[in-house]
Amino acid sequence: MGPAGERLGVLGGTFDPVHVGHVVAAVDVRAALGLDRVLMVPAGDPWQKQGQVVASPEQRFAMVELACRALDGIEVSRVELDAPGPSVTADTLERLEADGRELVLLLGADAVANMPTWRRLEETRHLAGIAVIERAGEHAVPPGPGWRFEHVTIPRLDVSSSEIRRRVGLGRPIDGLTPPAVVDFIRDEGLYTPP
Repeated sequence: MGPAGERLGVLGGTFDPVHVGHVVAAVDVRAALGLDRVLMVPAGDPWQKQGQVVASPEQRFAMVELACRALDGIEVSRVELDAPGPSVTADTLERLEADGRELVLLLGADAVANMPTWRRLEETRHLAGIAVIERAGEHAVPPGPGWRFEHVTIPRLDVSSSEIRRRVGLGRPIDGLTPPAVVDFIRDEGLYTPP
């Protein structure tokens, strides 16, 4: 547990694989909002993406760990991987609650638009503030009244996990799209290559 008064950012995702866009978001939001730490939280059993996740939970955790190893104040958390059942944001935030700790959930504009579909949405509002990660031209709005919303604009990086998986499947390079240690891990594990 962190010290009293800690402002803790929570960046969840499938991270299949983690890429430079995820890393830039974590670093930029931590700096912009003065967060003590940002936890990158790989989803254990992402219920909205069932059947679409390629890498195992342990492989996704390892890739995030490699990606944030040298980043000050950016850490990876097993909070969802070690929990039973599908990943629900409110459950994760409850597990991270501690006396004096302020939780800030980092969400992209696309995730904010999807919030009305979330399970336990109302409980989520009371557990954490929202840091909306926006790229130029985007503007997300809360899913209703009573949300604590902060907006952080980050550079537009046109990179996605699906594009990385596609490139690996085609035998194309992914250097620069994800940290070098993650490139090596994907190659060594034989991830995202056709069977």
